[in-house]
Amino acid sequence: MSNLGQFDFYQSNYTIDNQEQTCNDSNACGNLYGSRKRQASEQPQPAFVPAEMLLSSGYSGQFFQPASNQDYYSPSSYIDSFDEEPPLLEDKLRKLLNPMKPADGSIMNETDLTGPILFCMTLGATLLLAGKVQFGYVYGMSAIGCLGIHALLNLMSSSGVSYGCVASVLGYCLLPMVILSSCAIFFSLQGTFGTVSALVIVGWCSLSASKIFMSALAMEGQQLLIAYPCALLYGLFALLTVF
Repeated sequence: MSNLGQFDFYQSNYTIDNQEQTCNDSNACGNLYGSRKRQASEQPQPAFVPAEMLLSSGYSGQFFQPASNQDYYSPSSYIDSFDEEPPLLEDKLRKLLNPMKPADGSIMNETDLTGPILFCMTLGATLLLAGKVQFGYVYGMSAIGCLGIHALLNLMSSSGVSYGCVASVLGYCLLPMVILSSCAIFFSLQGTFGTVSALVIVGWCSLSASKIFMSALAMEGQQLLIAYPCALLYGLFALLTVF
């Protein structure tokens, strides 16, 4: 007992009331845990289901699998489609120079000057083979003639047209004149046959060009008015070829 005096005791705030409150809290927690446990035990448990029933209740159909078409995705189909299309030069010549075919105004949307330049060079080359050096006249009359018809079409039509489109159409329609100049290499055209051939070629070229201009620019009933200046231009090329 004498040893107890050597220890220092500190006062504490813990009382008997706090102990009773702690006990009440623990009892409440126990009751809550017990109620949850009873609720979980009262829930119906799933019955045992045989594996055969699970398999039989599944979807017995087939999943949709699209059939793959190898020809559709193969590169050879694209190659064949490009091979079947006619070349641009050939397709444009068919649309322009076929008098029995209706005019296609969409040609005016394609400004292609490769064909006209090629035909002008070919015309000059055939005239050279016939003994006529006329390259300057061919290029000069082509440029000045395209400028004149371009200005005339812009005055006659409500919708304008570019110089490149006019030069493209007039240049492609020059092909019959190239054929006539090729004939001048083998025989002379200064006669009745040459004159008639030149008139036919001039009419063919001018009517083909005027048909395209009339269709593209919506100038119904004015084909002869457009064909007249075109005939004057192609008539100059015919004079160079015959004489």
